[in-house]
Amino acid sequence: MRREIYRKGHQIDVIKMYLKVYRIDNEVLVAVCDEKYLGKKFSDGHAQLNISEKFYGREHATCDEVMSALQEATIANLVGEESVSCAVSAGVIDVSCVMYIDDVPHAQMICMI
Repeated sequence: MRREIYRKGHQIDVIKMYLKVYRIDNEVLVAVCDEKYLGKKFSDGHAQLNISEKFYGREHATCDEVMSALQEATIANLVGEESVSCAVSAGVIDVSCVMYIDDVPHAQMICMI
């Protein structure tokens, strides 16, 4: 069953996410996933998610830290209720653009300049 992604004002007090930031030339890629999904794979027949430690890292982050990283991001990849909710709260993801793969919320952001 899908959990609703919360709009602005959602607060996450307990660290439940992993954050990894990649800086390549002028690009800043931010990868965030909920702790409970790290190391898992999901598929719905049309799309697949592989939430690997190599890509998402092992550095815990609070919602405030995720929101701060997202303000610099030119590209973002987010997996999980908490991670996507932080991005919605930060104003970088519109809740209507969240997709679900095997009932796991997933969102991507790309800044075009």
